[in-house]
Amino acid sequence: MHCGCYLYYQAFISDTVSNGRKPQAMTTSSTFDWNPATLFLDGSFLSQFALVILNQPLRNGETLDTLWDNGSLDTGGRRRRGESPFRSRCQDQKYRRSHSDDLDAIVGDLDSLLPSVRAHYASLADPTHVIHDADQESTDFGKAVSWIRARHPRCTDIVALGGLGGRVDQGLSQLHHLYLFQPGPGYELGRVFLLSGQSLTFLLKPGTHRIRVRDGGVGFFGKHVGIVPIGEPSVITTKGLEWDVENWETQFGGRMSTSNHILPDTQVVEVETTRGVLFTVALREAE
Repeated sequence: MHCGCYLYYQAFISDTVSNGRKPQAMTTSSTFDWNPATLFLDGSFLSQFALVILNQPLRNGETLDTLWDNGSLDTGGRRRRGESPFRSRCQDQKYRRSHSDDLDAIVGDLDSLLPSVRAHYASLADPTHVIHDADQESTDFGKAVSWIRARHPRCTDIVALGGLGGRVDQGLSQLHHLYLFQPGPGYELGRVFLLSGQSLTFLLKPGTHRIRVRDGGVGFFGKHVGIVPIGEPSVITTKGLEWDVENWETQFGGRMSTSNHILPDTQVVEVETTRGVLFTVALREAE
């Protein structure tokens, strides 16, 4: 099943200024295992997720093909004004498949949805749901996630394709939504991934995280990683990186672990953190 959203970004960024408290030493006990490579394995049924295609130019068409085939629930994007069908939005010249007629839903305020495009989706043998939500207190990204979770209340992971491109405020909004969509101490509602043409980004909750970066000897990821504390300072300990740290305070305006490297023999990167931090890893094809 395939789901879709139109994305209209608003300046809807939460106040993430540090409250000035000193981050505490390591006291976390929760352990989380990650195997994000399963998202990209051809024909993989190991990872069930919904696919949301954000309304931005796509540059990784082969990745879209794989995600589309693997996703148990998938969401797609619309045609922009003056453009040909969806597949033309991908700038990868090897990309030749069109998924534009196989969407479950187009979600958002629909301010730029052409009447002809709406009529096309309504005329399909299996019509696409077109959901108009005029709420100005939420982004269309948030509306799409709410639509998915309302229909699939059990834990459902979500992959947002096309994230972290375009304007800086749009990118910050997407990072903000990683926190907004995953409240609480764990991932009770499912995990959310932002996939751009160059990297995969996800939120690490307080605890110990074991992130498998190679699956069966197959490497989908490059060597570059970053661990970024967005909301508040954190203390982190890492294993498997070229520049590992131990009980290391990290915060904006202080020290941050960016442009770090996964060691050639590392299968699993381990990160222990006292507060939520973003983990971003480069795609091998982008390096």
